[in-house]
Order: sequence, then C-alpha cells, then structure tokens
Amino acid sequence: MSSSEALLSVERVSAAWGATPALRSVSLGVGEREYLVLLGPNGSGKTTLLRCIAGLERPTEGVIRLAGEDLADRPVHRRGIGLMFQEPALFAHRSVYENIAYAPLLQRQPRAALDETVGRLVDLLELRGFEDRRPEALSGGERQRVALARTLAARPRLVLLDEPFASIDAELKQELRTDFRRALAAFGIAAIHVTHDREEGLFLADRLGLLFDGELETVGAPRDVFEHPRTERSARFLGYDIFRRGSGPEAVDPQDLRLDLGAADGIGLTVEAVGPVGRESVVVLRTDDGDRVEARTAGPVDGIVPGGRVRGRWERSVPVTPEGRSLDRPKNPKAPGS
Repeated sequence: MSSSEALLSVERVSAAWGATPALRSVSLGVGEREYLVLLGPNGSGKTTLLRCIAGLERPTEGVIRLAGEDLADRPVHRRGIGLMFQEPALFAHRSVYENIAYAPLLQRQPRAALDETVGRLVDLLELRGFEDRRPEALSGGERQRVALARTLAARPRLVLLDEPFASIDAELKQELRTDFRRALAAFGIAAIHVTHDREEGLFLADRLGLLFDGELETVGAPRDVFEHPRTERSARFLGYDIFRRGSGPEAVDPQDLRLDLGAADGIGLTVEAVGPVGRESVVVLRTDDGDRVEARTAGPVDGIVPGGRVRGRWERSVPVTPEGRSLDRPKNPKAPGS
C-alpha cells in the first residue's frame, strides 16, 4: 500500500513553537484498522504531531490527508478523528451512559441504535454496572475506559491516543492496554498511539515508529525496530547498552552481556550497583570510557559487589550510527505493504 492509498497520509510535516522547531519533515502513513505506535522521549514532538493531525495546531509545512482528502481547511469537529489525552476530559455532570452516548445523540442516532452502540462499548470495555455513575465515582482506569468508549461511540475513522496510560497504576496498565486494543479492533478503527513507554509500544503496535527531536527515525514491525536499532539514541532508548570499540559503537542487549570476575579478555567494567528485580539480577556498571551500562541475569549473582571490577563479553551486538552523524534514511516511511 502506498502512502497515497493509506487511510492517513502525513507528508513532510513540520511544526514549530515560536522559533523552536517541534517537527522536522515528518512523513508516515496509517492503514485501515492499523494500530501505529510512535515511541519517543518527552519533548520529541509526539503530542505536537497528534495535534497537527487533529487540527489543533497548524503545520508550518507539509500536507495531512485522511482518505485522500487534504485536511488543511477542515475544522477539528469535521475531520472524523477522535483524540484522547492522558487525562480523560469527561463531562462531570453526566453519567457514564450519558458520556458514551454524547456523540450518537448529537448525530441524532435512533434510540435503538444508540442503545446498541453504548451497550456494545460497555461490554467491550468492562463497564457493565457503571452506567449510572458519575466520573467522580470512578477510578482513573475506569475513567479512561469511559473516555475511550465515548470516543469510539462517535465512529471516527481514526483515533489519536496521547499517553493514555501514563497516569494509570502499573498493575492496571496491562489490562487496559489489552482492552483498548480489543475495542479498537472490534470497531475496525485505526489508531495512532504515542508513548514514551517502550514496553507499551512494543506490546501494542502493528507498526512502531521512533521519534526523536521532531524527526521520525524509523518505522517498521516492532520486533524489527527493536532488534535493529540504527543509532546510539534509538538503541539507548530501546534499552541497549552502548560499547565503543575500534570498529565503532555497538549496541548490546543487557540480557546478552556476560560478566566474569576472573576472565582475562573482554571489556573492563566497574560495578556501581547490584540487586534483584523479581527473578532477575540487575548489575549497573561503568565502562572505562565513562558510559553507564547494565547487565541482566537470571537468578542471583555471586561475588559481584559495588566497587569491584569485572570483565564483560557478548556474542550478539548491533553496530549503530554514532550520535551527531546524519542518517541515510527513507524520506517517506509508508503504510504496510508499501
């Protein structure tokens, strides 16, 4: 599928906050029913991109098309795009049912169709029994479920999710991720989900993009993006260690780093901290060049203590582009099948 055939096509979009660039010639496509996750640190331009797509901000350059139509002059409420933020903006004076039914009522849906839509969403998002409650009587996770249900009830072509689980307790996140993904699939609605949580992005995405400093570095299948980082910054963000040798920097998964107290070969490392994380042990180390790295091993580690010296070795690594060098990357990452 080419970008022109995608449901959403973002073509060389740039944006700025005053004189400060926020997006730099970003291009991407989103296919029908696709769940695209954009992963990047805070301040990378993720929210700005969503606001441009939704019509809340105007790009300084570039074109955004939905189903082939240029959205430049189309107002927010007529774009067919739903937008969910980190904090659910529910109507405090309305019940759960009334919040979900808000858009169908504006669309003058018949009562039977409205009840069917609300009932289906209540079941999909596990809100049965909450229909008469007001938002103040709900937990944070329940409010997010209602916010998504209200968004989907409007039947948008595309939903934009801006860090929807950032304020949710850790033990509830996995359940919410699964339920959100299932609800969007059930309604056949495409989504762009932005987050700085790499586990969340890798788990949810059909395709995953990495956004840094307003630039889209890569887009691809989640496993491919994770296993083949292209630059130091993407490797670090994905949780890799960086080691510098004569051939250039190498990215090493912390689970592939082997530590040895008595070995003569390998890279010399100083232990800074060590401790258990569930069934794993995490060892925080410093290279002689001053880089911080981490090793993860199954079970306890013996003889490795803070201040001690160890040797590090690995069998698998990925060569990465040093920071500061330009990339020879595609200018227009496309939708699946391109």
